[in-house]
Amino acid sequence: MKKYRLSRTFFARPTLLVAKELLGKFLVRKIDNKKVAVMITEVEAYCGERDLASHARFGPTPRSKIMWGLAGRAYVYMIYGMYFCLNVVTEKNRKAGAVLIRGVQGVNGPGKLCRKFKIDKKFNGEDVVKSKKLWIEDRGLKIGPGQIKRLPRVGIDYAGKYKDKLWRFVLSR
Repeated sequence: MKKYRLSRTFFARPTLLVAKELLGKFLVRKIDNKKVAVMITEVEAYCGERDLASHARFGPTPRSKIMWGLAGRAYVYMIYGMYFCLNVVTEKNRKAGAVLIRGVQGVNGPGKLCRKFKIDKKFNGEDVVKSKKLWIEDRGLKIGPGQIKRLPRVGIDYAGKYKDKLWRFVLSR
């Protein structure tokens, strides 16, 4: 099985495209010198300042400024005062965008994922292209359009017309 780490070029593309293409890739986390790799099965796209569900909607804040930075960096933040969420920065030319990793094989929900894989605020800014602790691999699994369900994103009722965008992608096997 041929596997390779995703490159900066992979992430420096339109957010919706990156989101769909992350399905079937493997999130790899090195914990205590042991590598754990799990297939990504669910993601959500957050597409810049106009997307009223995105943290980018307020412009660069201390929390969200990483979204305007280098594609391929982790954007990790806390929700509800208790759950961390792992996103990967997308786009190029300092355009804000990120993909939330919502689920992997065997774990659904971004908070559960971060808890299981010991991902917390220390990972905010981690370069998943070069990191020795957290990265994403392509292991050659081909995902066809018929294997991807498009759904509304979760928990964004405040987002006006953006709450109904079908920017949540789930691998259906």
